[in-house]
Amino acid sequence: MDVTSCSGSAPVGLDGPLGGNAASMQATARALAQAESARAVVLVEGISDQIALEALAAGRGRDLTAERIVVVPIGGAHAIGRFLTRLGPPGVGLRLAGLCDVREEEIFRRGLTEAGVGTPRTRAEMERLGFQVCVDDLEDELIRAVGSGGVEALFDAQGDLRQFRAFQSQPAWRGRDPDAQLWRFLRSSSRRNLRYARLLVEAAVAREAVPRPLDALLAGV
Repeated sequence: MDVTSCSGSAPVGLDGPLGGNAASMQATARALAQAESARAVVLVEGISDQIALEALAAGRGRDLTAERIVVVPIGGAHAIGRFLTRLGPPGVGLRLAGLCDVREEEIFRRGLTEAGVGTPRTRAEMERLGFQVCVDDLEDELIRAVGSGGVEALFDAQGDLRQFRAFQSQPAWRGRDPDAQLWRFLRSSSRRNLRYARLLVEAAVAREAVPRPLDALLAGV
């Protein structure tokens, strides 16, 4: 989940000269500059998480910029402690929230404790602090929300279905679980992953099936 932002800031990395780490660092720096005057900051692992949350806000009719809510892609879960220390702990008027994958849950929990934000021992306690956990990750949550048929319909509309069928026929993926095939196809290209972060959220909103972690995250800020 990691290469450009949407809505509140100019996209970098999809069609521009930058990509990979350079685009990620630029997106983080841009968001941190906005955080200086923010009311709330949402810390997410990568840029596709940022795109997804901003797309959900737009779908809910919310203007994060006007609300002074900034979504900061931190470039991976292991950076959470550094960002929490820089921006927290609460008590100075800045609301902190965040989103992580289930495999990074313990990393986020340690970061919250070490930064003095709280001492969450369970996922429920993390959620009360405003930090949500995706199972297994946001792509997986969105695929389940939209359904395999819905995702394939998006591929078809975007001109990617033929390429996905070719991917499915590869020996390593032939006959595998459809959701696993969809997940791998999305993750096999950073540009594709970023583009579908928005499209899948829009589809989930239309179906009134937004994944709980993403919905709860936005509702909490």
